[in-house]
Amino acid sequence: MTQSMGAGFFSRLTRLPDGVAGEVGQPARPRIVRQFELTEKVLSYAPNADTDLIDAAYVLAMRAHGQQVRDNGDPYITHPLAVADILAGYRLDVGSIITGLLHDTIEDTQLSLSQIEERFGAEIAGLVDGVTKLTRLELQSDRTKQAENFRKLVLAMSKDIRVLLVKLADRLHNMRTLHFVRSDARRQRISRETMEIYAPLADRIGMEEVKTELQTLAFAQLETEAYDTIMARLNFLRGRGADVIEEVKAELRRVCEDHGVTVIEVTGREKSPFSIWEKMQRRSVAFEQLSDIMAFRIVVPTRADCYAALGAVHATYPVIAGRFKDYISTPKANGYQSLHTGVTLREPRNQKIEVQIRTRDMDDVADNGVAAHWAYKDGQEMLPSEVQRFRWVQDLLEILDNSAAPDEFLENTKLELYQDQVFCFTPKGQLIQLPRGATPVDFAYAVHSQIGDTCVGARVNGRLLPLRHELQNGDQVEILTARGGTPSPQWERFCVTGKARARIRRYVHQQQKQQHVDEGRAMLAKAFRQEGLDGSEKVLETALKTLKQPTLDDLYTAVGNGNIGPKEVVHAAYPELRPTARAPRMLHGLPPRPSSRPAGRAESGMAITGLVSGMAVHYAGCCHPLPGDRIVGIVATGKGVTIHTRDCPTLESFASTPERFIDVDWDNAMMERSNEGKRGDLYTGRISVIASNEGNALANITNAIAKQDGAVMNLKIVNRQQDFFEILIDVNVRDVRHLSHVIAGLRAASSITQVERARS
Repeated sequence: MTQSMGAGFFSRLTRLPDGVAGEVGQPARPRIVRQFELTEKVLSYAPNADTDLIDAAYVLAMRAHGQQVRDNGDPYITHPLAVADILAGYRLDVGSIITGLLHDTIEDTQLSLSQIEERFGAEIAGLVDGVTKLTRLELQSDRTKQAENFRKLVLAMSKDIRVLLVKLADRLHNMRTLHFVRSDARRQRISRETMEIYAPLADRIGMEEVKTELQTLAFAQLETEAYDTIMARLNFLRGRGADVIEEVKAELRRVCEDHGVTVIEVTGREKSPFSIWEKMQRRSVAFEQLSDIMAFRIVVPTRADCYAALGAVHATYPVIAGRFKDYISTPKANGYQSLHTGVTLREPRNQKIEVQIRTRDMDDVADNGVAAHWAYKDGQEMLPSEVQRFRWVQDLLEILDNSAAPDEFLENTKLELYQDQVFCFTPKGQLIQLPRGATPVDFAYAVHSQIGDTCVGARVNGRLLPLRHELQNGDQVEILTARGGTPSPQWERFCVTGKARARIRRYVHQQQKQQHVDEGRAMLAKAFRQEGLDGSEKVLETALKTLKQPTLDDLYTAVGNGNIGPKEVVHAAYPELRPTARAPRMLHGLPPRPSSRPAGRAESGMAITGLVSGMAVHYAGCCHPLPGDRIVGIVATGKGVTIHTRDCPTLESFASTPERFIDVDWDNAMMERSNEGKRGDLYTGRISVIASNEGNALANITNAIAKQDGAVMNLKIVNRQQDFFEILIDVNVRDVRHLSHVIAGLRAASSITQVERARS
């Protein structure tokens, strides 16, 4: 009889005895897995396996790692040998075992990928390369390194899912020995990565036992106090009711058999510390208030027996409302199948328990997921139905394609990996599985990216509902589309799937890039026209090399977002016109203060001329320009244009880059129209006031400003003496003339000895 994976590795190494929830102890020093032990383990499930290759890889790994040691002082070779042993526990093929033996050789030894390919072939070399971390990331942040390495892993496992199995075995052994790592910060980083990435990955491929152990080990590091508290409570309960689990197991078996259902096995145990903690957080309850910390599993011969056993359990015990789930008729995306229900035990226990009912094959897949499908099959290919279970990897690839930066890809992937699911249907009955909290937009993108892009509305169960509506189990969703429809940037605020968010963000990035291209093209046309020079594309192409821009669109983008000034392009195209004289020194001034005037975008109704439509505009906080001031624009990298007064001291810092200056002016005609009736756009001016230190001085100041139709936005006392104080006031006014009226009104007020406009 073929040994199942559930009865193999995990039953001996990771599955805890019935009743034990998963306590993290301090294991003894790992022993070295002997060569004959590894080959015998493989031969036990694959009698025709080429063990000569395994022997060769074993010896090569021993030689390559040589005298290397781990953080705990053990020979480094203990790690790859342990990983290979875990993979043999998965009952995987020879290629996977060899990959486990050699997975760290490229990164940590002198062995090259070409040497591995020469000895073991391209397939194994590809697997080893897939699990090898990128090494040329020294100048990147830890987060970017993590994102880049994960990107490589996703690409590799999309070609061969065994890459992920090896990576999970690698991470599992590293977590089991994590307590030997001296650095607390490193333990925290590894544990957080395990919790956020590797445990969800194990869940997505159905490896429940691996997921649970990874979560338990990471939880013990990340929330040590909570872990210790939960374990203490579990130990207390074990001592008080050590026989409860055995008694309930026997009772469940008897109930099923009394109803004529054959039972292969009944197991029971407490839920893991992490799952208990999650429930405590989700329900905002204490440990003592949890009533369902025990779970039991009934394994029966056939699918029909599953439903018969469910009927027996429901006929015997009170059912907990809302706890029944049929994952047999509607499997999870990772292939998981089982019946779940919650019942209350009879007197005198009155204990709520969870019961899972499944067949032996379902049990194998539930614990070991992909590994159960990849178990050694004498070279047989995976069935199409088995490959279908890994469609989610293609979703990760689409997220990768739609993400502009590594960090963005990592965040969107995390969203995609967490799958507390709801099950919805298309009008034709196609099942779409989505994470809880999903909206019709998430649904649309799950059906097809093009449907998501052109989505304009949705009918849920026949009713037209907003696109931000949260979908529920069993909803029938019809997506309404329109030719020429495009994603809305607002969708990203309520979408929950990584696939939808990545696609929306990609569209936004493309739109922003096109806007920068249009702005840059217009700015260059104006710059060349002002100089009376030919600014054709043929001329611009001669400047690409000097400016280090691959294409004209890249050049337009760089000019449009402010990274390159238009004058700089003119000088690159016509080097003989490049100026050599420095700009004149500007007046010395105080350090700038931030402006309260918000940024905007140049539009047809804006009170400034000389700007390209759509260009981002900021008003400098160092000089607070007002309509009526003589002004100049400075192109700021990635920020558009900042408007300064022409006598602003800050302009001195731009003297060496005159190409960043652009000629702008106030649109007097437009301002006169908007100021009719003394209303219109308001701008922030700054004034300095020195007043007598009297009780009503501040009231006199604010009243004087209000009488002149000014609005105080901010004030700050910068100097206080016994007889007087100096205060800086930001006041909203229409223009310079309006500010002059405010200043005149202040000068006429009592208690005030001096008033002037402040430039910083």
